[in-house]
Amino acid sequence: MYADAWKKRCGKSPLTPLEIQIVDVVKWHPEYHNNLTDDEINKDYVPDGGQTNPFLHMALHLGIREQVTTDRPIGINTIYSTLIRKIGDVHEAEHQMIDCLAETLWEAQNQNNPPDEEKYLDRLRRLTR
Repeated sequence: MYADAWKKRCGKSPLTPLEIQIVDVVKWHPEYHNNLTDDEINKDYVPDGGQTNPFLHMALHLGIREQVTTDRPIGINTIYSTLIRKIGDVHEAEHQMIDCLAETLWEAQNQNNPPDEEKYLDRLRRLTR
């Protein structure tokens, strides 16, 4: 999806609403543009080797945006707006929120439990102080 959306954008083809969101995130990350090739899409990104999975990172951006749009968990929309006002940079605000989301998901996976929304919201609220 990322490569297809980016190719369509570069070819000035019409984009779906989801592709527009993907392209917005890809534009923020020029360091990942080379990863949008057939060879790189099928590559294994191993964290132990110090590699960041660009597709996971961009998916977390999209996840934050989906949470904000739906205000789920309840209150995240307000936290997002407050954090953007505090920092003055949407991209940086999302990166800080991604760290909280990734930590929450890692804990849930590690404990074999659903993500703890209250703990997640507490982490996010701390960013706005």
